[in-house]
Amino acid sequence: MTSSKKYFVKREHVTPYSPANHTGTVNRRLIGPETVGAEQLEVVLGVVEKGKGALPHSNPGIEQVCYMLQGRALAEVGGESMELEAGDCCFFPADVAHVFTVLSDEPVEVLVIYAPPYGEAPHKVKRHR
Repeated sequence: MTSSKKYFVKREHVTPYSPANHTGTVNRRLIGPETVGAEQLEVVLGVVEKGKGALPHSNPGIEQVCYMLQGRALAEVGGESMELEAGDCCFFPADVAHVFTVLSDEPVEVLVIYAPPYGEAPHKVKRHR
């Protein structure tokens, strides 16, 4: 019996896109409804240039985790901030404003996990100043 489901994803087979409310960022949605049929979470690989990143915003009803693969970045959330490097991670609660800015000369590679899936839906982001 052959299954038509797809459970494995190669980075190079995923179409890159530039996410809303971010600068100098190219994402690839590795795990999500459209790649493997995931319904409860989404995994995105982000590559972010020096000095660029996520502008102040929150994700209504969506929790987010960032796991650093390469480079250094400053994450700010809930009045706290921390410099992150490869192997570090941070949590952005639903509905809480956050910022993510690359500090290293090299681009940051970061795995971003959303629950439930974000899918770049405009109603799932609230901009902050």
